[in-house]
Amino acid sequence: MHKLEIDSVLLEFDLRKVLSDVYLKCETGKITGLLGRNGNGKTCLMNIICGSLEPQSKSIRFDNRTIDIPFKRPDLLLYLPQFNFIPEHLTIKRIFDDFEIDFKSFEKLFPDIGVNYKSPIKHLSGGHRRIVEVFVIAKSKTQFILLDEPFSHIMPLHIEKMKELLVEEKQNKGILMTDHLYQHITSISDSLYVLTSGKTHLTKHISDIEKLGYARI
Repeated sequence: MHKLEIDSVLLEFDLRKVLSDVYLKCETGKITGLLGRNGNGKTCLMNIICGSLEPQSKSIRFDNRTIDIPFKRPDLLLYLPQFNFIPEHLTIKRIFDDFEIDFKSFEKLFPDIGVNYKSPIKHLSGGHRRIVEVFVIAKSKTQFILLDEPFSHIMPLHIEKMKELLVEEKQNKGILMTDHLYQHITSISDSLYVLTSGKTHLTKHISDIEKLGYARI
């Protein structure tokens, strides 16, 4: 089992503290959910973890070893941002070849998208494009993946298939994910943090997300 930990984070913008008391642990074999209202710093925290945002202070450890810029170590960590990150001119075939992922496993799960094998990804709908991006990140050979809004623009039926994929893939890696469709996060998470007022809170029960002011359940 491998472990990713982050703490000692201080992030300020114009003297306003965005993150100040954060501890988060993600382990291989588990899905870790991260919830928080818009503007509470979830995306900032993910960018700090992957190393693309430099806060005033941080400590990021993989198996107790400090790694300052994890995005330079794709064997350790891959990040799915909120925005589309795959160049729109690439064909689906090229994308799967570049990520060294078997296309047949994708075609079996999403046959309605698989028929576009030779088409540039820009010709897909927003939801289908997101599915391709989530799939290649989820299937990649890495220890941990960070997923920021993976279910954005995806139809409910496809979301359920994506959840099945992630539950299967957690056997191979650790998954940290956040989405405003929080019910999908809570339904598959092995541990769940709520980020509020710059602090992370590890929940002990689903009712804690209401006590912490995130959502009514």
